[in-house]
Amino acid sequence: MSITAALHDLGQSLWLDNITREILDNGTLRRYLADLSVTGLTSNPTIFDEAIGKTQAYDAAIREKAAAGLGGEDLFAEIALQDLRRAADLFRPVFDATAGVDGWVSMEVSPLLADDARATIAAARRIHGEAQRPNLFVKIPGTQAGLAAIEESIFAGIPVNVTLLFSREQYLAAAEAFMRGIERRLAAGLDARVASVASLFISRWDRAVAGKVPPPLHNALGIAIARRSYRAYRALQASRRWRDLAAAGAQLQRMLWASTGVKDPQARPGLYVEALAAPATINTMPEKTLLAFAAGGVLAGVMAEDGGDAEEILVQFARQGIDVDALAVKLQRDGAQAFVDSWRELMRRIAEKSAALARR
Repeated sequence: MSITAALHDLGQSLWLDNITREILDNGTLRRYLADLSVTGLTSNPTIFDEAIGKTQAYDAAIREKAAAGLGGEDLFAEIALQDLRRAADLFRPVFDATAGVDGWVSMEVSPLLADDARATIAAARRIHGEAQRPNLFVKIPGTQAGLAAIEESIFAGIPVNVTLLFSREQYLAAAEAFMRGIERRLAAGLDARVASVASLFISRWDRAVAGKVPPPLHNALGIAIARRSYRAYRALQASRRWRDLAAAGAQLQRMLWASTGVKDPQARPGLYVEALAAPATINTMPEKTLLAFAAGGVLAGVMAEDGGDAEEILVQFARQGIDVDALAVKLQRDGAQAFVDSWRELMRRIAEKSAALARR
């Protein structure tokens, strides 16, 4: 059995943190599904920016859409949804076989709306409606404004990938928004089954403290935060509140490990994948990480439901002056700004390419 199949068999879904027209056209994504147990994917503005800027795969579509009068976010939404519909169709058999638990793709609302709950809700409705695929998540950040949008979107029956979560507390706030949305649906006599995942970012923790802690703590903070959050995730599943919702037909909001490509060149490429092996979770990983893990990864066991040594590790970071609560807030704020920067760069790239193609 391959290492990726073994990971899948223990109950974790492997998703690809990448989508390009090229891997759709040349069969690479289909091969990852068949050979590497990949059962879904995520996307973000940086991925599309690089694909549009570094390849010619989107030139014809951009020329066509621009000639029709589209530009900026409207043009991007159309070409991105073209790719994501194709990917969603590829994963549809997985989605059907797992009754909607797996086989998902994701597209995010504009990061420029992060502080505007009402506009985010409207954008989520629009993406969901235009996608016309049952296995497409709308990505909404788990910021303060985002939480209101998440609850309202779940109530509206829109599947949501809650992104930009960095701590146990941020995860629990996202889970609360999800459950409130489900409870409101039940109170209104609506179907309780609306899918969601909660995406906890890992490697950015270790990049944030690089050079600030001794070698024994290198690349250990993100994993400790994940283990602490996994304990909360498992405890929530055992709670009376969740068990009542599940009995009413609600689908578990699965925890998703995001940002699982290592940033430290001295670390093993599969470090986070190996450490975060856990049932009832998802690991979405960059293509480079997926291939490295498939070629030489190891599985030493599964994550302890009680978080293992997470709290002891976090005490060691506190002794080094690392305030994880404050850092979680900063990482979420910085992450939101990074998404805004990437989005603006993507819009600039599309405008430049549209103009260049029109001149040819």
